[in-house]
Parts: sequence; C-alpha cells; structure tokens
Amino acid sequence: MTLFKSLAILAGLCFIATMYMVVSGNTIHAGPPLIGFFLMLAISFRGYHALKGFTYTVMILAAVTTALFYPQYFVEWEGFRFTLLITPLIQLIMFGMGTSMSFGDFLGVVKMPKGVFIGVVSHFIIMPMLGFALASVSTLEPEIAAGVILIGCSPNGMASNVISYLAGANLALSITITAISTMLSPFITPLLMKLLAGALVEIDVLNMMWDITKMVILPIGAGLLFNRLFSGKAKWLDHAMPLVSMIGVAFSIVVITAAGRNSLISIGPILLLLVLIHNMSGYFLGYWSARLFKMEERDCRTIAIEVGMQNGGLASGIAKEMGKIATIGLAPAIFGPLMNVTGSLLASWWHKSTPLDRS
Repeated sequence: MTLFKSLAILAGLCFIATMYMVVSGNTIHAGPPLIGFFLMLAISFRGYHALKGFTYTVMILAAVTTALFYPQYFVEWEGFRFTLLITPLIQLIMFGMGTSMSFGDFLGVVKMPKGVFIGVVSHFIIMPMLGFALASVSTLEPEIAAGVILIGCSPNGMASNVISYLAGANLALSITITAISTMLSPFITPLLMKLLAGALVEIDVLNMMWDITKMVILPIGAGLLFNRLFSGKAKWLDHAMPLVSMIGVAFSIVVITAAGRNSLISIGPILLLLVLIHNMSGYFLGYWSARLFKMEERDCRTIAIEVGMQNGGLASGIAKEMGKIATIGLAPAIFGPLMNVTGSLLASWWHKSTPLDRS
C-alpha cells in the first residue's frame, strides 16, 4: 500500500508541475509531466478497491495525452499507416465478443420480450435523436458534427454488460439487448445516418451496411460458432480476449487522436462537452423510458446503461471505412473513455443501493 500511496503523491506533484507550465505559458513542454500524472495515477488506483475499476480508463487518458503531444509516433511507421489496423482490430474484438456469447443469449427475447423491446427501441431512438440535436446546435464543422450523430446511431458495446453487472442491474437483459442491437446495427445504423447525417456528409447506405456486416456480423458469427464447437476447450482464449479487446480499443483511440490532433486541439473542449451531455442524457432518458412502462427498478437501471453506452470501437471503424477517421472518428474516440468513467461512477452509486422492484 505504501508504494501506491507514494505513486499517488508523485502523480500529484506531476499535476502541479503541469499546471505550473500551463499557467506560465509553457504548455508545449507540459507533455511529460501530464503523461506521468496519468500513468502514476492509474497504477496507484490498483491499490484501492474503490478506484481499481478506473485504472484502464486513466491509462487510456495517458495514451491519448501521449498521442496529442507526440502524434508523429502514432500516424505511420516506414510508410505503413496505423489506421489500416483499426478494422482488423475491431473484427478481432467482435470475434472475442462472439466467443463470450452463446445462442442462448438471443433467447432473452422470448424470456424478457418487454424489456428487450423497450431497451432496443429506446436505444435506437433516444441516442440518435440526441446526437442529431447536439450536432444541430453545435458550431462544429459538418464532418465532426456527423461523428456525434454516428456515435448516437451505433449499437451498445460489451462495456455496458460489465457496468450492468457492477451496478447490480439485470445482466441477462443487458446481454440480450446488446446482442440484439448489435445484430440489427448493419440495417439500422446506416439508415439512421442517412436520415440524420445525410445533410452533413455523404452516406452510402449499402456500403455502410456491408462495412458493419464485415466488422460485426461475420466476426460475431464466427465467435459464436467457435464457442459452440470448442466451449471449455480453449480456456486460454477466454483469458486472452478481454486483454486483446482492451489493447485494441486503446490502440484505436490513440491512432484516431493522433490523426485528428489539430482538430481536437481547436474544438476539443466543445466536443468533450457535447459528448458528455450525449452520454449523461442517454442514461437519464433511458432510465425514464423504462419507468414510463412501469418496469422493475433493476430493469430500469439496465436500460439506462444500455441506452447511454455505445460501441465507440464500431463507430470508429465505420469512420475509418468512410475515410473520415480524423473528423467523423473524433466523437467516438472521446465517447469511449468518457462513458467508461461515467458508467463506472453510475455503477458505484447504484451498487450501494439495493434495487427495489417496481411493478
């Protein structure tokens, strides 16, 4: 514990040094202490049970900070552009998602039809409309604003299942909503993007359908088949895939940050605020959409999380396939780490209170 306390103190000193450089107008050299702050803070969190869950998110912040200050190391290497790795990584992550699922996850539609229907419909109505409203009132350039809509039109990711578990919500319902929304995304996401973002950026619906299919449906299908045939026979994969997923998401965010660095520096605070409003409003409206239909408290919490949390990795992959990773890809890159912070805080708050059934 002494080591973790020492690292927390060092992190504080790095933060003070960063603030001194910023105030004194020496921001260009504030990179090393700021990166050190996030790294030492992340490691120190490992020593505290209540903070351990934030370690990965803070490490992401350290990586993003590194990409902002030293983008030249994350754009290309000897002519090979790192953005080319984003789609294969997403496919690998989705394969891992498939191996952690079973065909039984889709039977939740039969067991919990009301919850699944409300969760999926709320997700694909609330978040796209919020994204459209925020993009419309913002002063962002069209392609960056389209990224806000894109993250709203994307399905949920597996992070929502983890947060639902930590929050004491209905995990089975969470997994089913994630599975159904993900499988519907090749059809719904392109159509919503055409409808809501077509005036901001050119949307080829058929191409986007195929892009999402090859990034989501095919890898998940392969993962489901792998799980069906080799369940219990490849335990190393069960342990490896979560780590691969975390590394893949982190790498994608860093590459997108480096590619869109100039835009982020100029509009970063505005985009961060819009994404935060988008995410928090999703939790709020998702919760009350379930309460409106008199669902139990655990289910209300589940739907709140499922609506508010998006698959930022998939959105980033779509932006890459559109050739707009440095513009449309910015909002998804910010949304991912931010929703992990807000989701963890929400889970911690809800975990302290036992859900009361509401009929």
